Amino acid sequence: MRIDPFGLERWFAEYEHEADIMLAESGIRSLDASRFDLDPGRLDYVIPTNGDPGFRASVGDRYGRSADEVLFTCGTQEANFLAFLSLLGDDGGVGGSGDGEVGSGTHAVVVTPTYQALHAVPEAFGEVTRVELAPPEWELDPEAVADAARDDTAVIVVNNPNNPTGRYHDEAAMRAVYDVAVEHDSYLLSDEVYRLLAEEPQPPVASFGSHGISTTSLTKAYGLAGLRFGWIAGPEAVVDRAWRWKDYTTISPSLFGQHVAKQALGRREPRILEENRELAATNRAIVADWLDRHDLDWYDPVGVNGFVTVPDGFDDGAVVEEESVVLAPGGLFGFPGRFRIGFGLPTATLEEGLVRVSRVIEGAEGGA
Repeated sequence: MRIDPFGLERWFAEYEHEADIMLAESGIRSLDASRFDLDPGRLDYVIPTNGDPGFRASVGDRYGRSADEVLFTCGTQEANFLAFLSLLGDDGGVGGSGDGEVGSGTHAVVVTPTYQALHAVPEAFGEVTRVELAPPEWELDPEAVADAARDDTAVIVVNNPNNPTGRYHDEAAMRAVYDVAVEHDSYLLSDEVYRLLAEEPQPPVASFGSHGISTTSLTKAYGLAGLRFGWIAGPEAVVDRAWRWKDYTTISPSLFGQHVAKQALGRREPRILEENRELAATNRAIVADWLDRHDLDWYDPVGVNGFVTVPDGFDDGAVVEEESVVLAPGGLFGFPGRFRIGFGLPTATLEEGLVRVSRVIEGAEGGA
């Protein structure tokens, strides 16, 4: 098995720790730990290792699913990894050993551009056909997904809202793609880490029916990246198989993560999401005005990421070296004519970062 280097993470590893300002970060600013009770008691494994049953039942209610249809994971990254392990591979994934209710295969359809793990991991386990979103609208085309699907398609993968573009595919399009998955006896996996930053979140894919899988975490929308707490919600056959794989990865979710997650998803949740949506809206307007001043363009995003057109003479490396600001190069997503900007950080820091990037843009224009 071979997997490609994670380009974005290698970029961060090279520049993030030395830079003053991260305009490449893809989540909302982190909350302070002092807002929560941090004493979970004895520092043991979470028992059972798929997560507290009552808490899983509570999370499952959000999808119209039971406790046994939820698995707690170390972030969305592990949730997606375990899902792909469960659905793809030499043994045919779920159903290949008679423990699933739908067909199986080693082929995935992945809607791109997207977070690299959503296509690189399936490519390591099987074969991937990409369905490209096209600028400037980045609109999801269910017919293109249907054309890409095959008899051996095990899973269709969509990141919604999308990273890096910020496009929130509408419910009708997502349900049409779900119907494609049903037609091919496969699953629709939707990475929904940004969903709750929307003012009017759409229903999660796991609530669509027996072929729907949702993955998410408390990282991007809640500002709790350090918890490393996420989950898979979906059919019990997939979740049970993912749990079996989890025995060989992290065994159990983080005890601290689960302890704080219960609080964040309890009575504190409305206030947390209200604050984070307000910050996202404020910062989105600031970036939109900045783009207008520099005659740049993006698709008005949901979440805290935008995919911005690159000005003439602009160099991502120069922004780091000259102004100590990190952006995410669009080439890492297959679009070298753009860069991803993350605007979920504190407003004052965002504004300072934009001033610095402006200096690089204006310097490039002056040298043209």
